[in-house]
Amino acid sequence: MSSPEFSLKSLHTFAIETTAHKVVIAESPADILAAWRECQQHNLPFLLLGEGSNVLFLQKFSGIVVLNRIRGIIVTESESHWHLEVGAGENWHGLVIRTLQQDIAGLENLALIPGCVGSAPIQNIGAYGVELKDVCEWVEVLELDSGNLMRLTAAQCQFGYRDSIFKHQLQHGHAIVAVGFILPKEWKPVMSYGDLTRLDAATVTPQQIFGAVCHMRRSKLPDPMITGNAGSFFKNPVVNAEQATALLAAFPQAPHYPQYNGEVKLAAGWLIDQCQLKGYRIGGASVHQQQALVLINSNNARAEDIVALAHHVRQCVGEKFNVWLEPEVRFIGANGEEDAVEVIS
Repeated sequence: MSSPEFSLKSLHTFAIETTAHKVVIAESPADILAAWRECQQHNLPFLLLGEGSNVLFLQKFSGIVVLNRIRGIIVTESESHWHLEVGAGENWHGLVIRTLQQDIAGLENLALIPGCVGSAPIQNIGAYGVELKDVCEWVEVLELDSGNLMRLTAAQCQFGYRDSIFKHQLQHGHAIVAVGFILPKEWKPVMSYGDLTRLDAATVTPQQIFGAVCHMRRSKLPDPMITGNAGSFFKNPVVNAEQATALLAAFPQAPHYPQYNGEVKLAAGWLIDQCQLKGYRIGGASVHQQQALVLINSNNARAEDIVALAHHVRQCVGEKFNVWLEPEVRFIGANGEEDAVEVIS
């Protein structure tokens, strides 16, 4: 007699029909540890999931999926800064709203990013000129084998563009249980992207930036409650100065953002759009009509459809621009995370 399987369709925003051996809700570090030990005992894969907003399940997961629901927000202050201690299971956008309601600014550019607080450091989430690394003070991590808690400073997290130590040395056997934020009381608006550049820096309020960011995201991005998706599917590619110069000579209108180290960040959505791929479909998956950076589950897509579509998009952009896109979304196979670039190459 086969063991029951638990549906994951409602637990990840791509909403693809797939299952796991077991699903556990963790409201404390102890709950996570108990699930980890069960996996060790029965030789099962272990996956910690927040709100499933940045994952693509490639097939049935043969282990235990642990939903991180550790809650709690504690606010303290020093003379110059607000300090927040936030449970990893808190909803990210809810945190942004709550801080603004308490007249604590600094997270408004990151409004409406889906997912949980504990997922934010893994990706070093970012939008409209602000990244998590700009506001993070520390990350508290549970070492699963020993059960010890350790607190990493922001510097120790090795944040990079959509990258961190949690994708490398601490990818396995560790769980983020809390995140510390440090927000200056002397607020400085960040208005370098999109509609924000049209606001008046002398009079703008955090609430106005929040409103503008929400408007931009809602006008461009599909609501995962209605249309399955994982937000931006690809990272914005960062190229060296020589490659950027060559590309801009051929395509002078290409959006580009010089980085501090001489490299140049390009807009993946623009590159995909230039390949005339909006609305392009494979099976039940398609490129979103309004924002080419988003791949959607338009009609009961299978994981194979999303992978085939991502492969096609990557090939088209690579052949036209000699820029090879990398997924921002994490790919989860039967036994755990797989190399997304390898899967779609």
